[in-house]
Amino acid sequence: MGTPGSIEIKHFKEVREENNYTQSEFAELLGIKNSTADIERGRTKLSGKVVAELLRQFGINPLWLFGQSGQKYLKISKGDVSPKVITVDNADNENIVLVNQKAAAGYPHNVQDVEWYNQLPAFDIPLPEFRNATYRGFQIEGDSMLPDYRPGEWVMGKAVPSIEEASNNKVYVVVMYDSVLVKKLQKLPDPSKVLLISSNEEYLPLEINVHDIQEIWQVNSKLTFNLDNPTNNGLFQELQQSMQELKRELRSFKK
Repeated sequence: MGTPGSIEIKHFKEVREENNYTQSEFAELLGIKNSTADIERGRTKLSGKVVAELLRQFGINPLWLFGQSGQKYLKISKGDVSPKVITVDNADNENIVLVNQKAAAGYPHNVQDVEWYNQLPAFDIPLPEFRNATYRGFQIEGDSMLPDYRPGEWVMGKAVPSIEEASNNKVYVVVMYDSVLVKKLQKLPDPSKVLLISSNEEYLPLEINVHDIQEIWQVNSKLTFNLDNPTNNGLFQELQQSMQELKRELRSFKK
């Protein structure tokens, strides 16, 4: 929990007062019950949802909110899902920046922070499939895209400039204001919304607002390190056993 004098509470109150909202009006706007009084007294901490709403509705930089940046406002996408930062190597060629599972947790809040990108590993793939477009690598976390994408694997995503250019039923890395998701995308009759679908049927589809998306990357390839997958070996052994049993039965039948 914060204290009434902590930087995030001071900044939270500053945003409310600058926009001329009462504590109850601001609470309703941000989806907080009753009033923001408990937050401003330091009794309730700022949740990720509130931080995301401040960014979405007011363009407030989460790093500024917590005193880690002097840049108060970030540009809100409003349907522009193109890359916010592109990095280049010494020869001015675009890099493929790699966002691992740990970095993905901070990616939505640092999506416009050039310095943050510079600490991530980056490389170049000299293949024609990776030319004439911007690519980024993301590491898979969780099991929502099994069996197609396993935890720890990497997907390479090609930048998509606008939601109109996204295709139905293709897999995308979708960068929200509070998370990074790898899902199949499906457009809906309402153009302001899209459906994100998991390959793993245990996960229900998510209906999200286009305005809640910062970037979209179309997955076109993956890096896997699960080549000696034990489940496949197990299946192979089962098949071998079945063949042996079948041979034994045939032999006994001949007798």
